[in-house]
Amino acid sequence: MSDSPYIHDNVTAENFHDLVIENSFKQPVLVDFWAAWCNPCQMLMPVLAKLADEYKGAFILAKVNSDEQGELAAQAGVRSLPSVKLIINGQIVDEFMGALPESEVRKFLDKHIESESDKILQTAMIAYSEGRQEEALGMLNAALADDPQNAELKINVAKLVANQGDNDSAQALLDSLSMTDKELPAAKELAAQLRLASQIKDAGDPAELEQRLQQNPDDLDALYKLSNIYIATSNHEAAFESLLRIMQKDRSFNDDAGRKGLLDLFDILGADNPLVSKYRRKMFTLLH
Repeated sequence: MSDSPYIHDNVTAENFHDLVIENSFKQPVLVDFWAAWCNPCQMLMPVLAKLADEYKGAFILAKVNSDEQGELAAQAGVRSLPSVKLIINGQIVDEFMGALPESEVRKFLDKHIESESDKILQTAMIAYSEGRQEEALGMLNAALADDPQNAELKINVAKLVANQGDNDSAQALLDSLSMTDKELPAAKELAAQLRLASQIKDAGDPAELEQRLQQNPDDLDALYKLSNIYIATSNHEAAFESLLRIMQKDRSFNDDAGRKGLLDLFDILGADNPLVSKYRRKMFTLLH
């Protein structure tokens, strides 16, 4: 028996409406259909209980013993155990079966449940947009201290410190992300921007670079530095053309800098940008 206020241990057909359906209009209810003989059920139970307490009422955990409540389980469409269903406003909105690891259960919940960290993030970003930068950063750092594995918080803190010119701290935050979270579009975009910022510092004078190219059209170092300046000044098509030209002339230049630069620019601009679609096709054609 749990003494947590966020967990209902003995949900039955008689109290299901009050504990699950009625409560689901106040906050999401996660219904765990289990049985004593089910080993995966026993593995999943402590994970769900831990998260119910950690989320502090953002959802309620309701446990149904399927052996004792067979008719209720049948009505809910339970075909295997454990079976977990998320109910919001009286309706099943999502479900999973089997003993998922904690990280996967978090992802399942976070699709539907706004955590306290999410609320702080929204408030902080509003403060930042209103010019209260230090206040916003303080809120985000406090939230991150309470929720250190929250990738969205880390990425947004990294963005803010990068905007303040502290690229090293921003990069350190990105480096602390898991391999999976590093592939998030926002993380990839910021990582590309940080690499670009580092390269622009050493780019030099655009006029001198143009002159070098006039004297030697195969000066790939000058062309690469110009591509970074083009990106910084939002001359994106010129940057794409420069990087594609580098890729055409010498894949080995600066550790395949042409292709890598194209990939970074794809991340910075995002998949919906028409130039990204155009130059992805060109790069694919060149590669194949």
